[in-house]
Amino acid sequence: MSDSTNQTTTETGEKKGWWGRLAGGLKRTSSSIGNTLDSLLNKRPLDPAMLDEIEEALIRTDLGVEASMRVSDAIAKGRFKENPTANDVKAIIADEVAKVLEPVAKPLVVSGAKPFVILVVGVNGSGKTTTIGKLVSKLSADGRKVVLAAGDTFRAAAIDQLKIWGQRTGAKVIAREPGADSAGIAFDAIGAAKADNADVVIVDTAGRLQNRAELMGELEKMVRVMKKVDAAAPHAVLLVLDATVGQNALSQVEAFGKTAGVTGLVMTKLDGTARGGILVAIAQKFGLPIHFIGVGESVDDLSPFSPKDFGKALAGLE
Repeated sequence: MSDSTNQTTTETGEKKGWWGRLAGGLKRTSSSIGNTLDSLLNKRPLDPAMLDEIEEALIRTDLGVEASMRVSDAIAKGRFKENPTANDVKAIIADEVAKVLEPVAKPLVVSGAKPFVILVVGVNGSGKTTTIGKLVSKLSADGRKVVLAAGDTFRAAAIDQLKIWGQRTGAKVIAREPGADSAGIAFDAIGAAKADNADVVIVDTAGRLQNRAELMGELEKMVRVMKKVDAAAPHAVLLVLDATVGQNALSQVEAFGKTAGVTGLVMTKLDGTARGGILVAIAQKFGLPIHFIGVGESVDDLSPFSPKDFGKALAGLE
């Protein structure tokens, strides 16, 4: 077998593996949709009452009212007189979900500033530090010189985790003892990056609940302090969302947006029991760029967001 054939086989295997994890992560949602469609369409032809039931089922998957109405309208227009099968309806769902998500599926563009400062925020357990590790691996592989700021000073484990990522990737890590002032660490990291002519600074932050005013105030302070070194910093603010939290993600986007000026989203844990419909509701309500989705723990499991793949997995199509 030639090297090119080997490479193609490997890439195909990786793609199938990634798709399998995405489809598996969204199984809870796709199964709910599939069961509803099977039970309805096997009993009677499609009618207005059934459309209402399909719409309600989609709303229950956290897809949101607007997107669910959009899907039911598309089903009515496209298939109403044809007695569609469950797969016909799934294809419409996948297509409409992709249409909602396509305008927000945007890569993270690291350019226009040196160092380019990325602030990473989110609630406890959303996967911020792991996401940073995957991101620094990608940037380092692209030849970018990266400085990491261990701003999650509440957790010694988070500081240690960043140091390990720094060792793996050759990134410099600016860290202090647990409990240290996180704004000061961010300030020092940007200064160190300027002195080293580094390309990117990634700032970790402590997980904080969006309804804790004092913790959100501390995040505001971090942003203010960064601007003392570079008035345009942070150049990107990534909110890491846990795909299993459902409707709570909407309030997270709103609160972190007001406090830190979120510029883009990363959705993690789509390999778990995900409630991925919420990503559609977030796209419809906020229109924020979705840069990456995470479907596992390895570096390659942080992938650019593909609306078509996501729509197919959500609808339960192969």
